[in-house]
Amino acid sequence: MDIDYKVFASGMVDEQLITRSITSRPVLDAMRSVPRHLFVPERLRGDAYVDSPLPIGLGQTISQPYIVAYMTERLDPKPGMKILEIGTGSGYQAAVLAHIGCEVFSIELREELAAAASKVFTSLNIRGVHVKCGDGFYGWPEEAPFDAVIVTAAPEDVPERLTKQLAEGGRLIVPVGKANSVQWLKLFSKADGRLTETELIPVRFVPMVNAQAGRDQRRFIEEG
Repeated sequence: MDIDYKVFASGMVDEQLITRSITSRPVLDAMRSVPRHLFVPERLRGDAYVDSPLPIGLGQTISQPYIVAYMTERLDPKPGMKILEIGTGSGYQAAVLAHIGCEVFSIELREELAAAASKVFTSLNIRGVHVKCGDGFYGWPEEAPFDAVIVTAAPEDVPERLTKQLAEGGRLIVPVGKANSVQWLKLFSKADGRLTETELIPVRFVPMVNAQAGRDQRRFIEEG
């Protein structure tokens, strides 16, 4: 028997998002329309619409629906906006932004995840999402500036390169803190070249990995 996932998606929106004060109509429409179950491993599709993060392999997760909706709403995306995403992961967050009408430039450190997400985008005919495999700490300078930046893994400090790639009037949302501890989701707004920080809610994300720093550290140890 085929499962009607649209019923689960609608229930997710009504029971998990609207009841927790997500009010943006574009965000709610996107969360209701993007097939979340296609962004998780097949064995977990029955749990795709529960209010919980799920593993997607390689030590990574897809964030719980509420966090995706909350971060998207606070970013305040509009059709036509150019958005940088750090951490493609499953591709679900990028798909939600694309549904709203944004052009998304998404960077994923792990080649397998980048390839898997790209495959889902193609199968769903999702346009306006560009994926590259690379180190998110460096952003995507050749495509900058961006109207907004969303980071879906937690650095200990906000990477300066990302703030420099944010356009005037833009917003950056990022979880900040150490791995295996409570982090804080922070929203930065850029005006007159300066950033204004707003601390939002406590969260727990996988750490943002600086691949180049890791290579430099290994080289130092080997040479030392």
